[in-house]
Amino acid sequence: MRIGELAARTGLSKDTIRFYEKNGLVAGERLANGYRDFAPETVSWLQYVRTAQTLGFTLAEIARTGEQLRDAPDSAAALSKMFEEKLRVVDERMAELAVLREELDARVGSGCPLRATAR
Repeated sequence: MRIGELAARTGLSKDTIRFYEKNGLVAGERLANGYRDFAPETVSWLQYVRTAQTLGFTLAEIARTGEQLRDAPDSAAALSKMFEEKLRVVDERMAELAVLREELDARVGSGCPLRATAR
């Protein structure tokens, strides 16, 4: 299918698909007339990409794990492992943000960003 049809079927813009192609997330074959031709399974792959982005995975992670998932005999177990790792990262980030929040809260009303107020 051509890029316009792929865009219509996925809800993505042609520019987004071109960006993904440039970064190795999708591959279109060039026809003799210069048009891109994408395999039908590209639709489900792009839906996966969008869902993974929504879940906080970067495009680099998606590209790397996509290859792993295609080769994994049990993709459900592989996905669960990836989600557990992402949860660990999110928990770490939440802890860091909680510390940052406390630091900012301690400086409220101090008039100086370098001094915490005594509370």
